[in-house]
Amino acid sequence: MKTTCEVMVQKVLPAIRAELSRVLIFEHRCTQQDVAEILELSRAAVSQYVSEKRGADVDFSVETQEEIRKFASVLLNDHLSSQEKVKGMCNVCRFVQKSGWLYKNAPEVKACGICEDTDSQ
Repeated sequence: MKTTCEVMVQKVLPAIRAELSRVLIFEHRCTQQDVAEILELSRAAVSQYVSEKRGADVDFSVETQEEIRKFASVLLNDHLSSQEKVKGMCNVCRFVQKSGWLYKNAPEVKACGICEDTDSQ
């Protein structure tokens, strides 16, 4: 049995990063180096996300893709701290959970309450 956190960390978060990388590069004309700096990743990691060597296991709904696009715009237009970027990733992660992706693809796991617990602190 996998926990919610395992599924989210192994599959969903890399897929969010991959989608963010593609949106920033193909829709916003950022370079891989720009994306690496924005997402605080290595350029090599961004390259793997864009080439679908990482994070290609998840097909997001149109609504989730739009949520990721909105977050990409926020990343570009605002000078966010690392903590604010993490909070944005958590918001997208929660959106994925609420969208039903988790229940369709890993029906044995329950929704994660960790993000909500940290939000209240």
